[in-house]
Amino acid sequence: MTSGAPITGEASRPHVPVLLAEVLDALALRPDALVIDGTFGAGGYSRAILDAGAQVIAIDRDPTAIAAGQALVAESAGRLTLVHDRFANLDAVADSLGHASVDGVVLDIGVSSMQLDQAERGFSFRFDGPLDMRMALDGESAADLVASLDETDLANLIYRYGEERLSRHIAKAVVRERAIEPIVTTRRLADIVGRVVRSKPGEIHPATRTFQALRIAVNDELGELEQALEAAERILKPGGRLVIVTFHSLEDRIVKQFLVERSATRSGGSRHQPAAAMPDPTFVLVHRKAVAAGSAESAANPRARSAKLRAGVRTAAQARSVRP
Repeated sequence: MTSGAPITGEASRPHVPVLLAEVLDALALRPDALVIDGTFGAGGYSRAILDAGAQVIAIDRDPTAIAAGQALVAESAGRLTLVHDRFANLDAVADSLGHASVDGVVLDIGVSSMQLDQAERGFSFRFDGPLDMRMALDGESAADLVASLDETDLANLIYRYGEERLSRHIAKAVVRERAIEPIVTTRRLADIVGRVVRSKPGEIHPATRTFQALRIAVNDELGELEQALEAAERILKPGGRLVIVTFHSLEDRIVKQFLVERSATRSGGSRHQPAAAMPDPTFVLVHRKAVAAGSAESAANPRARSAKLRAGVRTAAQARSVRP
C-alpha cells in the first residue's frame, strides 16, 4: 500500500462529516493503513482518510452514492475501492478483494445529508416527495409499510424504533386516513402526524420520530448495525481500530453494549455467586464514555448535536462471532 497526495479536487467538496477530527484521532492512522469506510455516503470520512495517506475500501448500499463517488475513485489513484454492498457484509467485501484483515473500520450510522436533500428519496418531511426511504432502492418502501401494517403493528413499530410516546394515537390516525386515501407522500404523512403530535417552538418537528421509525424498519438499520459490529470484529487485525458514530439512542445502545461486552475481562460476582469465567476480550475501549461534538460544531451543524462516537482497539483474541 502506498500513500498519496491529499485528495483536494472538485470531488472532495463541500461535505464535512460529523466528528471528523475525533474519528481520525480514534482511528490513529498510519500512512500505509487499510481502512474500511462501511458507510461511504458523500465520502467525507473516506476523503479525510485518503488525505492521511491510507488506503480505503468504501461500501454503500445506495447506488446513487456509488455513482456520485466515482470522481473520488478517479482522484485517489487506486487507493479507494468503492463497493456497492451492505456494510453488514464488510468482512466478506474485504475478503473478496484479497484482504484477510484491515487496520480500521469506521461507520457513520444513519441517513446521509445527500439522501435527505433528495426529495424523490422520501427520507425527509422538509420536501414533498414519494414516501420511499429505501437506501438500496429495492424491497418494501415506507409507503408499503404504512399501507399494509395493522394498527397495533404500526403503533409498535413507531414506538420501538421512534421511541414515540404517542405511537398509538399516530397509528390510529394513519389507519383512519389511509382508508380515505392512500398515504404515498412525505407531506401527507407529516401532516397526519402533525395533527396528533404537538411541538413547541425550538422542539423537533412532530413527525421526526415517526419518520425515523419507518426509515429504520424499511432498511433494517439496527440488524445491519449488529451484523456490521460482528463483521468488524472478524476482519480487524490486532491493534486495528473500530470507530462508530451514531445519532440516536437505539443505535448507541447497540454499540455500547457490544463494546462493553467485548471488552469485559470478568463477569460480576458476589459472595453467593462467584464471577463466571469470561472469554478473552476482543476489544479494549478507546474512551471510557461516548465522545460528543463540541459546542462550536454543534452550533454550526445541528446534526452533530445528537452524535456520539465510540471506539475500540482490537486485541489478539479470537473473534466470538462466526460468519453466517
